[in-house]
Amino acid sequence: MAAVSLRDVRKSYTPELQVIHGVSMEIKNGEFIVILGPSGCGKSTLLRMVAGLETITGGEIAIGERVVNNLEPKDRDIAMVFQNYALYPHMSVYENMSYGLRIQKMSKAEIDRRVQNAAAILELKNFLARRPRELSGGQRQRVAMGRAIVREPQVFLFDEPLSNLDAKLRVQMRAELQSLHRRLGTTSLFVTHDQVEAMTLAQRMIVMNAGRAEQIGAPLEVYARPATTFVASFIGSPPMNLIPRDGKLLGIRPEHLEPCAAAQAMLTIDVDLIEPLGADILVYGHEVKPGGDASSARVAARLPADAKAQAGKLAVRYAPRNAHWFDPASGKRID
Repeated sequence: MAAVSLRDVRKSYTPELQVIHGVSMEIKNGEFIVILGPSGCGKSTLLRMVAGLETITGGEIAIGERVVNNLEPKDRDIAMVFQNYALYPHMSVYENMSYGLRIQKMSKAEIDRRVQNAAAILELKNFLARRPRELSGGQRQRVAMGRAIVREPQVFLFDEPLSNLDAKLRVQMRAELQSLHRRLGTTSLFVTHDQVEAMTLAQRMIVMNAGRAEQIGAPLEVYARPATTFVASFIGSPPMNLIPRDGKLLGIRPEHLEPCAAAQAMLTIDVDLIEPLGADILVYGHEVKPGGDASSARVAARLPADAKAQAGKLAVRYAPRNAHWFDPASGKRID
């Protein structure tokens, strides 16, 4: 295990095309970090620079006490799990997991010890003789993780490893990843565009936007105090409502709105769409201006299933402690 240090890390392909704009973060030994953001924000590029698969054009990356900017991937003592399983179809599970160790000329006894240990951790002992085509998607992903575990690296790097799985398997694999990290305690960087994965897996997260780290913090901290309008609108489902108010932006999460009498309304919604979800109801519409017309500000409310939501006007209120304020020009939080 090792700490990882990102010090003003930058990446550009040409002087005009800069894709990572000075990301800095100190990752503690044994910490599980999630790099979260939409497609094209630079999260996988940042991970690949830590892995040594992309060169960096500015700043420093250190793993443990070593600056690794100019080290080959094989010399960085990392193991990577990719989005596609990248298993050899003609090899058994055992052979897939042991292949990298055999290339390193490790002894057969040590290879067997590591593979058997990883197979026990991932509940793959009964599948070691099978080929990848004989496995489910979840089992294949566990084999890919096993291939990383047997390396016994200082750092695990995960590049959207669950995105090819169906919804039920993703939930199962998230639980397995949490259990795996508790057992091994290895420093881990995990890239995803899925905020549910980020919120459930991360000890801390980096929210990326257009090559910049918009906010770094614990998941609940990022949810409760988003630093910018981008973070506010990216974290949460549905995302935070952002409504113009007296030269500022009022942010209020859909789950913090509750129906009320018209006389108590802090916000009135002209309802466009109602989505019953079982335990909740999602109501979508537009803010109604004081004159009675709907404005362009879209509003979503997450209400209890027994709320009497219907087409027309919906009066809602919120606790002042749940209100957030942002500068509309910079997008930054106002405290």
